[in-house]
Amino acid sequence: MSSRQSLKKQKQTALALAAVVPVMLGLSFAAVPFYDWFCRVTGFGGTTGVAAEASTTEIDREITIRFDASKAAGMPWDFRPELTEMKIKIGGNGLAFYEAYNPLDVPTAGTASYNVAPSTAGGYFVKVHCFCFDQQVLQPGERVMMPVSFYVDPSIMDDPEGRVLKEITLSYTFHSTPLPEGFAAEVAPATTAVSAN
Repeated sequence: MSSRQSLKKQKQTALALAAVVPVMLGLSFAAVPFYDWFCRVTGFGGTTGVAAEASTTEIDREITIRFDASKAAGMPWDFRPELTEMKIKIGGNGLAFYEAYNPLDVPTAGTASYNVAPSTAGGYFVKVHCFCFDQQVLQPGERVMMPVSFYVDPSIMDDPEGRVLKEITLSYTFHSTPLPEGFAAEVAPATTAVSAN
């Protein structure tokens, strides 16, 4: 192979790799909304029930709810549950908090996806209020407590697999997302002024 052919092959390879980067970046930002849609359509990941109001029916049986937190690659925040577990009565209303902290000196944004395990419990785990799939923007050094209110539907006792469950795990994963356009424009002058000093 001549050096001219070799140089041409190297240029083609470089161009192909350069084209892959924006495609992969675009796919990473589309992952959270796609996951939300996929879970709702297929029930994958223990898709939970959703209710507009708290439960009004409670039965005399406790179940342990475990809380888990993780971060996708590139997410700079500290993220953890306030409590790692709680016991609630089936049908009783629960309220848990997750803490997020932005250690950077610039505003950053993130969106959380969730998973319920075992997946058979997903339809009986009902969220009344949740921070998942809503973009969160944290200022430099900002720490927030994000609530999730929920209950376990008493109809779980009618399910042969559900009635023997002793615990359910609710996991959240935070993914880094771009700042909203309007927000980025609002903070740009202040950032420029600080960096100019």
